[in-house]
Amino acid sequence: MENKSESSIIIGVDDKVSYPKAFVLGLQHVLAMDLYIAPIIIAGLLSLSAENTSFFVQMCFLATGLATLIQTGAGIKLPVVQGPSYVPIGAIAAIGSKLGLGAIAGSLIPGAIIMTLLGYPLKVFAKAVKKIIPPLVGGTVIIIVGISLMPTGLNNIFLAEGNIGDNVIVAAVSAGVLIVCMLLGRRLAKLGTFFRLVSVIVAIVVGTITASFFGNIDFSPVKEASWFALPSFFPFGKPIFDMNAIITMVLVYFIILMETTGTWFVVSSITGKELDEPRLNRASVGEGLGCLVGSLFGSTPMTGYSSNAGLLAITGVASRMVVMASGLILVCLGLIPKLSTTITCIPEPVINGIFGIVCVAIVTNGMKVIQPINIDDRNMIIIGVPILLTIAVTVLPKEVLTAVPDWANYILSSGITVGALATVILNLLIPDNNKNTDKETKEAV
Repeated sequence: MENKSESSIIIGVDDKVSYPKAFVLGLQHVLAMDLYIAPIIIAGLLSLSAENTSFFVQMCFLATGLATLIQTGAGIKLPVVQGPSYVPIGAIAAIGSKLGLGAIAGSLIPGAIIMTLLGYPLKVFAKAVKKIIPPLVGGTVIIIVGISLMPTGLNNIFLAEGNIGDNVIVAAVSAGVLIVCMLLGRRLAKLGTFFRLVSVIVAIVVGTITASFFGNIDFSPVKEASWFALPSFFPFGKPIFDMNAIITMVLVYFIILMETTGTWFVVSSITGKELDEPRLNRASVGEGLGCLVGSLFGSTPMTGYSSNAGLLAITGVASRMVVMASGLILVCLGLIPKLSTTITCIPEPVINGIFGIVCVAIVTNGMKVIQPINIDDRNMIIIGVPILLTIAVTVLPKEVLTAVPDWANYILSSGITVGALATVILNLLIPDNNKNTDKETKEAV
């Protein structure tokens, strides 16, 4: 899928930037990520000690950096930032609780290898995507990604530590500063471009200062963190290969692959770069290798972060060099716990106030993709029903999830997965009586 609509990108995918500039712009991606939340949740479910939890988070930083370098540098070769997926949280907790921590690594490795093989040498992943995901489906999936992430950001604001009113004010200030920087980027010349390029850093700094007025900042964990720590293979024990656990995680991996494909569509629509077959197959390899690296170092499966994809539209910076700089920063954070702990101390309302605007940018880019398409009754159903199902899953009571089989639990735990599957299935099932029109639309998109 290629997006030839008007682009607001300032620095292109293959544009070179100076190393200091790449560092500053890459740092924005790192600061805007909430990659430590998923491992902290998993650590709590597994009842890990404080020391093991800290090390687990550290390994997630390291694996995220390595996976980002693999995907952006040699995989999809687009500005895609990898990070721990929320999809396998329940599965990992169940496997670790029943079979031990070694079984987690043992269940993750085979699925990662299968995902890699789907790209090369089998080369089947791209053919499957091209067949079942035309622009109508791709644009709808992008919208679904943005909509499904919005409640996550809002809940993280409302449920963060501190007074809910204070949290809302901090989030509003962070989001407001980001919007002002974006608008200045549109209205002013060189100075406006500067504000837009560093908009996320400015919003985080102002938001953090605002949070300090309410006493919502605690950097005491930084003092306790060590300066340097080396990683090791299988830090939580030798891998245990249990067939039931492996089958479960293979299913989870396919859900993650569906989730991350939605992120690739977001990046494609923003950058205007086509997701051709070689690129998609390389992306599958990059995803698989990133997940394999995560399993070897005791981390969780990786996925393309939609929030960072949305930052491309907000800042106008789509350079692979910048994203690879963020990957290097993440690797350094994984080796220097004191720095990674500092990142985790940024108040949640600050990050999630910015995150809300990122979700808006994602939804808007999805709308741009489907804008040229004729919205007849068929297309209305294909677009509307999956969005409805995404929202339905998002507000689904947690008691329902505990009452369904594990495989259904994993699917229903991800609004992106449910919406994406619904879009693909409806597009395949509902007859298309306007194929000629669709062909012209695809060429236009």
